[in-house]
Amino acid sequence: MARWDKGDSAPSIPDWFWQAIETEAETRSVEVDECDVMYRLYPKSGKPGLLLIHGMYAHSRWWDFIAPQLLDEYDVAAMDLTGMGDSDYRYKYDSNTYAEEIAAVIADAGFGTDTTVVAHSFGGYQAVRAANLYSDRFAKLILVDSGIRHPDDPPPEHAMMMMGVRSKVYPNKEGAIQRFRLQPPQSCDNEYILKHIAQNSVMPVDGGGWSWKYDDDLPSAIQETERNPEDYRGIGVPLGLIYGNDSELFSQRTLDYMRELVPQEFPAVGIEGAQHHVFLDQPLAFIDALRDMVKGLG
Repeated sequence: MARWDKGDSAPSIPDWFWQAIETEAETRSVEVDECDVMYRLYPKSGKPGLLLIHGMYAHSRWWDFIAPQLLDEYDVAAMDLTGMGDSDYRYKYDSNTYAEEIAAVIADAGFGTDTTVVAHSFGGYQAVRAANLYSDRFAKLILVDSGIRHPDDPPPEHAMMMMGVRSKVYPNKEGAIQRFRLQPPQSCDNEYILKHIAQNSVMPVDGGGWSWKYDDDLPSAIQETERNPEDYRGIGVPLGLIYGNDSELFSQRTLDYMRELVPQEFPAVGIEGAQHHVFLDQPLAFIDALRDMVKGLG
């Protein structure tokens, strides 16, 4: 992509960001249950695999500024769950199918059983299900601001709003980009990150105009994706957790409940100055925490 805003605002956009998003990745796909699952695969060199999975209404390009910074130690891929990004749309979506997609991408990318899966938010639960169904396909699971609420806690208001989100059609690409907002709503000081994500989150639609890269019917077509305590009790691979200290979707009670359910001790690291979208708020702190956690899990 062009180095937008490279002029007077250049000092506000760090060089590490430009170097990361200019790192080329191959776009690939694998078929799962008659749908193409798209993913981005960075140049491989025989290192342990690391798969990045996005949250609800997001896509693989959210990891553009994270993935390349891990290539010195890992072979990295980032996927689009079906119904989001450039993957196909389904008539219905469920966690078993999402788990199959995760396992299929790991296999198609040529990653071994030493692969680490890193999954944010909604993607985290799909990865938990994959850890139950395909525990032989990967070695470690790291959840990013993703957990299971205590049964006595009501769903956050923002979470309920997100399930009713429908995309709008804008007359031009720039107008759509300018309307990009994070869900759940939050501020983010790194506007250059938001702009990059926004530019890669729009697509032309039939009949003219531009809209967002997700299935409008996703909220009503999602079935059997609720977090299940038994899935957390069934996690057998080494687990780690990174969360935002200021997140509205992850609380101390959530962490305590997860520790009751998961049948192993696991590290949990809170990132200062980060909300739900941890790696957008504090990308470098997130990368440092991720590196340490993967190594610490053995």
